[in-house]
Amino acid sequence: MKPTFAIFALCSICATTSVAETFSSDVWADNWFEMRINGTQVAQDSVAITTERSFNAESFTFEAERPFVVGVVAKDFKENDTGLEYIGTGRQQMGDGGLILQIRDAAGQTVAVSSADWVCEVIHTAPLDKSCEASTNPVAGEGACTFDAMDEPDGWDTVSFDASEWPQADVFTAREVSPKDGYDEINWEPKAELIWGPDLEQSNTVLCRITVN
Repeated sequence: MKPTFAIFALCSICATTSVAETFSSDVWADNWFEMRINGTQVAQDSVAITTERSFNAESFTFEAERPFVVGVVAKDFKENDTGLEYIGTGRQQMGDGGLILQIRDAAGQTVAVSSADWVCEVIHTAPLDKSCEASTNPVAGEGACTFDAMDEPDGWDTVSFDASEWPQADVFTAREVSPKDGYDEINWEPKAELIWGPDLEQSNTVLCRITVN
């Protein structure tokens, strides 16, 4: 008799082997983002965060095997830990952020969009007292200009990381974020939403993640 069991065993292994797919993604961020897949960078905003009014969209492709974790570092511009921008000018303000993205597979099917299904951890919040915005001499860590900051948790953008305690992403309307310069160049999926930390002005650096199955 032929050893058919060996053939069946091999086919069983083949059926469960993951295959890398090509995905395409569109991202718009105010002001800057970096996207990682399972902890490896696949894209970064091409416009430096220090560029005034650095609003733009990025479109790119990447390869990954499902399931995979999408990790996004999103930052709003700030001059220092006060969380303010244009310090010492008539435009001194806290500024605000916003992030929207979508990911499609090679067949054009949407596999992920930014929404409340994501979880986002804020690692830089400033100023803790919004009256800092009106200060004539804002100094980080003093008076109304105190702040909270921490490093990125190790492995936060990988499959093994436990993000069950992270809060859901906060969703905002286009009217609240006022997206511009690049946002209107993308045909966004209807379910793609603008997300951020709990406060568009005070949440300056956010880490957002989701698992794509």
